[in-house]
Amino acid sequence: MIADHWPLFGLRLRTPRLELRLPDLEDLARLGDVAAAGVHDPAVMPFVAPWTDATPEERARNTIKWQWAQWGRWSPGDWTLQLVVVAAGEVIGTQDIGARDFATARIVGTGSWLGLAYQGRGYGTDMRAAVLELAFTGLGAEFATSEAFEDNAASYAVSRKLGYTDNGTEWHVVRGERVLGRRLVLDRAAWTAARTTEVEITGLEPCLPLFGL
Repeated sequence: MIADHWPLFGLRLRTPRLELRLPDLEDLARLGDVAAAGVHDPAVMPFVAPWTDATPEERARNTIKWQWAQWGRWSPGDWTLQLVVVAAGEVIGTQDIGARDFATARIVGTGSWLGLAYQGRGYGTDMRAAVLELAFTGLGAEFATSEAFEDNAASYAVSRKLGYTDNGTEWHVVRGERVLGRRLVLDRAAWTAARTTEVEITGLEPCLPLFGL
């Protein structure tokens, strides 16, 4: 089995509504379909890298290639875990968590997107909560960071609900315009106080060396 050689394929994060897992090829095909169908209003761009400014076919193909790239560049000192989010058997989006020098720094960052058809249902909170539980309880993180553009109300609402606080600003150039990003940070104590979503983590122990632990 592939998990015998790459244990991350056996890792599962489960909430009452969602399962997060490393995608197999069928999951990637379904994720590509979700990306092709749309991720946000084309009039706005919520990402620093405007990867959705492409045809549906290109979005699907680039989504799959990005996932493969993260597999290939993984090292214990620099990793990004890209998980598909599954609700009622359907792939609905992706949630990532990543770090550099995690064994020493104990800091993770997160990012995510959901297909348009699945937004506004509270899935964003559940999927971020799942990887935060992995970070703080499973891996022993001390801090988690996030960032969103100042007009991304949905992302801020998720962050606030989960206990993040403001941590400065950063300017980006997106679609040829200057855009303000607001950084946020969450520490272990704030996560413990804000944690309300039950998360079951299975298959983690054989993965720990891959995280540098």
